Amino acid sequence: MTVRTPIDLQTLNREELERLAEEMGEPRYRGRQLFKWIYGKGATSVEQMTDLPRAFRAELARRARITRLEPVRQLTAGDQTVKVLFRLPSGRHVESVLIPDFDEETGRVRRLTVCVSSQVGCAMGCAFCATGLMGFQQNLTAGEIYDQVWQLNRLAEERFGRRITNVVYMGMGEPLLNYDAVLRSVALLTDRDGLGLSPRRITVSTVGLARRIRQLADDGVRFRLAVSLHAPTNAQRSAIMPVNRNEQTDLDDLIEAIRYFEARTGQTITYEYCLFEGFNDRPEDAHRLADLTEQAPGKVNLILYNPVEGLPFRRPSEERLQAFIRVLVDRGVTVTVRRSRGQDINAACGQLAVREQTASEAVT
Repeated sequence: MTVRTPIDLQTLNREELERLAEEMGEPRYRGRQLFKWIYGKGATSVEQMTDLPRAFRAELARRARITRLEPVRQLTAGDQTVKVLFRLPSGRHVESVLIPDFDEETGRVRRLTVCVSSQVGCAMGCAFCATGLMGFQQNLTAGEIYDQVWQLNRLAEERFGRRITNVVYMGMGEPLLNYDAVLRSVALLTDRDGLGLSPRRITVSTVGLARRIRQLADDGVRFRLAVSLHAPTNAQRSAIMPVNRNEQTDLDDLIEAIRYFEARTGQTITYEYCLFEGFNDRPEDAHRLADLTEQAPGKVNLILYNPVEGLPFRRPSEERLQAFIRVLVDRGVTVTVRRSRGQDINAACGQLAVREQTASEAVT
């Protein structure tokens, strides 16, 4: 006897839900109703979908399920950054962060950003990253990515009285190694019957997979792209980012891919540059970084490192930071500074999940 695995409705997009409704003898618009219940109202069971015919609900309940992530830990930092550790249906854990940005004069929230994960662990092995310590374990589905945002949006409404404004794919994992699910999740987030976010409010960050960046350009994506650069020369970048040791993903090929992306989409990218004391924070490093931005224009977002226990990297002093900024500004580069948030709750990507995994392994 063959046992049919229940369909997880949160893995299906609008078109697939419409097709499922038709296969079950219902009109296509029933699929649109399903979409609104799942992605717009956050339904956790078919029984909640009260505008669907009772017989249809009964058959759906027999054939399908809605899988939601289980929040297992929530930490709030002194700056009101909130990190949530979710348990996946697989039993593995993934992290998401809600980051409020306050107006200094009024104290009101200007932006609410969700930092979302696309994988459990990461295969890239960057030397400074907590997630890299886990190795790659699992890709998330589009629904699991969406659910992180949905649950943190609900938290934002409860805590700050307003919806989230931005989503950044800068959590655990390399988004472009989970390419299809990431693009499907962006489509869900921007759907008018989902959270209805503008694509311009969504940023996908990559370590710099040149082939995938070109694919994004060919696919005509409308979200923003950020590239984790972190070093201005091939020698330096290869020392901390294994992806750069391949001649098809080194700085030369990466810059060409960025130029292609910008030409095809009409968008400029953001260079993410994490400063490490004594490694990439000298004035000569700033000049080399400015040289790269001349080849492929983009804003530079300087990141003050959020230290990870057991790793040797440290953030530079304020004096070294300001000297680095002065060089870039004098060279005509647009610069922003992202100061680490939630340090008192280990908000750097993967720290909480690594700790949870280590505890679980100790038990088993």
